[in-house]
Amino acid sequence: MTDDDDLPLINRGHPWQWPELTWRPIIERVRAGRSLKPAAWPDNARCAVALSFDADHETIPLRDGDEGASRLSQGQYGARQGVPRIRDLLAREGIPATFFYPAVAAMLHPDEVRGVVADGHEVALHSWVNEINSTLPFEAERDLAFRAAEVLDQITGSPPVGIRTASWDYSLGTLQIIRELKLLYDSSLMGDDDPYELVQEGDETGIVELPPEWIRDDAVYFNMNRTVGLRPHTAPSAVTEIFKAEFDGAFAERGMFLLTLHPHIIGHRSRMPVLRDLIAHIKARGDVWFATHRQVAQYVKDTAGLMVPVY
Repeated sequence: MTDDDDLPLINRGHPWQWPELTWRPIIERVRAGRSLKPAAWPDNARCAVALSFDADHETIPLRDGDEGASRLSQGQYGARQGVPRIRDLLAREGIPATFFYPAVAAMLHPDEVRGVVADGHEVALHSWVNEINSTLPFEAERDLAFRAAEVLDQITGSPPVGIRTASWDYSLGTLQIIRELKLLYDSSLMGDDDPYELVQEGDETGIVELPPEWIRDDAVYFNMNRTVGLRPHTAPSAVTEIFKAEFDGAFAERGMFLLTLHPHIIGHRSRMPVLRDLIAHIKARGDVWFATHRQVAQYVKDTAGLMVPVY
């Protein structure tokens, strides 16, 4: 141990000067543990397909302290047009999905949340108001997470079993809070293509990680910020091809294809065909298992005999 070990990283000099006793604990704080990719999916399906929708609605501008009607209206669009279009498509195709709700979005649109549950979809945690965990004190992050879980429990009638942090952001204490909530799974980290167990400082947590990836997220292709000149607006046809290629890779490897979409982004008229055409492509392949995140996590946990340590 050195005298610097208890100092904040910003006071420990340049990273290339850090001794192993400094950088190794950083690496080991939260790691991908053993793979939970099963030898076979239910009914011997070749690939598990887990579609998810982060229903942020008005919470992103609220998080940023933006009281203006412009960005708030963009979030409202997700509730007015995006979610109904998504629910209609999923119903026609007979596909279950997972909807991640910030608690404030759920409070703004409780009938929508209850409708999603009535459709047979899963509702899971996605922050209080899209807060960025790494900017918060631990106690504030913990309080918001527990309050958010209580809100979703009250609205849906059952406690959530999974979480996706806002912007997939992890503070130094996020995994600790997830363990205290006794959740089945997390879907925020990107250590693999397929499910794996989260390990905290060498300790097997029993928590299933269902890894997302920015490649499989609509926001990176379609999002824009009018004040900083960020205007990607990729052609929907190009995004369709990327998503199809990602699915084809998962199918070839008998793995999991997990997709992250946002109602206020994918829900536009020109973009819904991306999801429609992707589903058609997946179904044309056949031999796939469409499942909620909860179903996937429970299946790989049971298949691997994963035990949750006493906490």
